[in-house]
Amino acid sequence: MSDRSTLRLVVLGVLFASLLGTLLARLFYLQVVTGPQYRAAAVQNTVRELVNPAPRGLILDQAGRPLVANRTSIVVTVDRAALAREDDDGAAVVTRLSKALNIPEEDLVDKLKNCGTEGAKPPPVCWNGSPYQAVPIARDVEPKTALAVVEDKRKYPGVEARLEAIRTYPAPFDVNAAHLVGYLGPVTEEQIATQTDGPDRLRRTDVVGRSGLEAQYDTVLRGKPAVTQLAVDTAGRVTGTIDEIPATPGTYLVSTIDAHLQAVVEKELLGAIQRAQELGNKGDSGAAVVVDVTNGNILAMASYPTYDPSIWVGGVSKKEFTQLQRDKALSSNAVQGVFAPGSTFKVISTAAAAKEDFNLSGTYACPSSLKLGDRTFRNFESNAYGRISLSRALEVSCNTVFYGLADKMWRDSGGDTAVNQRSAISDVARGFGLGSKTGIDLPGESAGRVASPEFKRSNWEQNKDRWCNAAKVGYPQTRKDNPKLADYFTALDAENCADGFRWREGDALNAAIGQGDTVVTPLQMAMVYAAIANGGTLYQPKLIKGTISADGTRSEEVPAAIKGKLDVPKAALSFLRRSLPGVTTDGSGKIPFIGFPLSRIPIASKTGSAQVVGAQVSTSWFASYAPANDPKYAIVMMVTQGGTGSGTSGPSVRNIYERIFGVTGNTVNPADSVLIGRGPQEVLPTIGSDGMPVMPKGKKSGFGPGGVRLE
Repeated sequence: MSDRSTLRLVVLGVLFASLLGTLLARLFYLQVVTGPQYRAAAVQNTVRELVNPAPRGLILDQAGRPLVANRTSIVVTVDRAALAREDDDGAAVVTRLSKALNIPEEDLVDKLKNCGTEGAKPPPVCWNGSPYQAVPIARDVEPKTALAVVEDKRKYPGVEARLEAIRTYPAPFDVNAAHLVGYLGPVTEEQIATQTDGPDRLRRTDVVGRSGLEAQYDTVLRGKPAVTQLAVDTAGRVTGTIDEIPATPGTYLVSTIDAHLQAVVEKELLGAIQRAQELGNKGDSGAAVVVDVTNGNILAMASYPTYDPSIWVGGVSKKEFTQLQRDKALSSNAVQGVFAPGSTFKVISTAAAAKEDFNLSGTYACPSSLKLGDRTFRNFESNAYGRISLSRALEVSCNTVFYGLADKMWRDSGGDTAVNQRSAISDVARGFGLGSKTGIDLPGESAGRVASPEFKRSNWEQNKDRWCNAAKVGYPQTRKDNPKLADYFTALDAENCADGFRWREGDALNAAIGQGDTVVTPLQMAMVYAAIANGGTLYQPKLIKGTISADGTRSEEVPAAIKGKLDVPKAALSFLRRSLPGVTTDGSGKIPFIGFPLSRIPIASKTGSAQVVGAQVSTSWFASYAPANDPKYAIVMMVTQGGTGSGTSGPSVRNIYERIFGVTGNTVNPADSVLIGRGPQEVLPTIGSDGMPVMPKGKKSGFGPGGVRLE
């Protein structure tokens, strides 16, 4: 053999060996390295899942009354595989179904199309679930109609009927609680994309909590769906059932809310809104909170305007949703709205004064106005009282006393010359929890804002370019019609551009009376007064008292959570607890409590009439706790554009206390309290073997429709 032939054989041998090695390496990679992945994919190609959601858990009040329950609906479904086996692909069946169910034929055809296919309408019209699953085409079908359709298999092949749980709102005592319980809506693509895989994962046909407790505790309430795994051949035909996993019903939530008290608070908040309007004010929104000062449990919390929670069942229309947005009814003013607290903030300024070693027993000047620099600061709710005690200043809500305290603190910390100005009042406000979320178990809570040197600088850094540009341009459009106003705006922007970061004297004074940049939620103010009432413990408010399994065999209580202790002198808290009852007996809170048995149930309170910009009427506030000598409850009510705290909110707060303590006129009968057993329930309610809460004999249930029974 020639050398050339030998060389050719060697080359061919090397090439063959190389190809064989590559083939073996690829085979090893496919079978050993990625084999499990491909085997799993192959299994998925031959297994399809049918999923039916579990009955969603109920939401109960503290006594076991359902705030949110389930009702049974008859749902008619269509197996499209059975339709496909018909000579006309099921067209005649659809026509007959249309007549039987009184649904337009075109609508039925749309419901049976897979989402994303040609001609399919967007969800929720199209079918967004498994192509192997029967498609629901009608809910709340009359039993007689459903039976007639299901029994005639010749005329209606593939048509079945099943029971489905649908959310309902029993409304004991006509309670609304929409902002607390929330509502359900279709799962989003984002939720689908970000979840981990598993049998409990969300499917596109699922509904989930969109707001309130429904959203906060969605995974708890949802339970685990029933999953049937089907074997499918390469042609897409079902060849058998591989596995069936039964549904696990959702867990029941026991809220801290008392339905009877909640209904009272909702009624009284509406009454305050109407009272404001009768007084000639706009009274356009409001909120009220009742908290147990011993543990932070929210016993009632209302917001106005509100909506009917049942509007979401079956899907809200575009027109209805637009109206809800127009009415600003979807967000909760109690936890999401932020408002200037006005004079209710003065308890914090008092605590700051004590921390800065001001004499709590001393006397202070209360003139009708106070001129500091080139500005005059006036009293709003009170007149001149001469020299008065700090307790009296709280009682009559004397602004000028607190202006004086704040001015002294501002000057002591450096005044205008300070490089890093400090605000003792701001520091104490943050210690009371203002400027940060309370941590309540509801989504979307607002943190509010505390007026402070830090906020002033941060705000300047964000807005200085806009201010500087506006000062340079000089408001040419405004100048055409109002040169003086344009000059004012220009000068103001020029000042803000140059040193808008400075914590000015006016900033400090406004902050002391709950004005300026400070804004709070009504819930935050309720927790402030609860902390004063209980001696300095700042609780994390909560709406859930515990959970119970659907069969009642397992329960778990949610313990109280302490955020911290107030960093103020004990003497300051003692001073406030001695002084605030005087607001109700001899101060700005006196009028709404005339005739109330204050000798038996003393009420500690503070009024507020927070001024707002422009021509808007002040925000009405009434903050309180009782009994003042043994505090149990704190109540805060707020009405925007409501006028004075005493005139608008005060009477409604009084009415709530009357219902809590069983007061009629000057008579106190604790047995008449709206609270079962005269106070919050100490244990979780009982769930019967039928999955329904059980109320003790002889107790006020107040149940509307919902199937709750008495023992």
